[in-house]
Amino acid sequence: MAISANKYDIDVSGTDASVKKIMGSDPRRISEIAIDINMNKNIEEKDRRRLERAALACPVHKSLHPDLVKKIRFFYS
Repeated sequence: MAISANKYDIDVSGTDASVKKIMGSDPRRISEIAIDINMNKNIEEKDRRRLERAALACPVHKSLHPDLVKKIRFFYS
């Protein structure tokens, strides 16, 4: 997201995220992650879409195992 924010000159100051892991069993491992990303409400709609696409296309997101359920939510307040 930071790369897109810099490319399009989008102010993402104050952005934070909370991450919650949900454990599975047999085998014991993380089966799901829930990520809430909190961003500034003043970000324009077109820039929100850019940032959300960037977050979902990042190398870390793509490196996670395909069986891992990823619930990512974006909030603007």
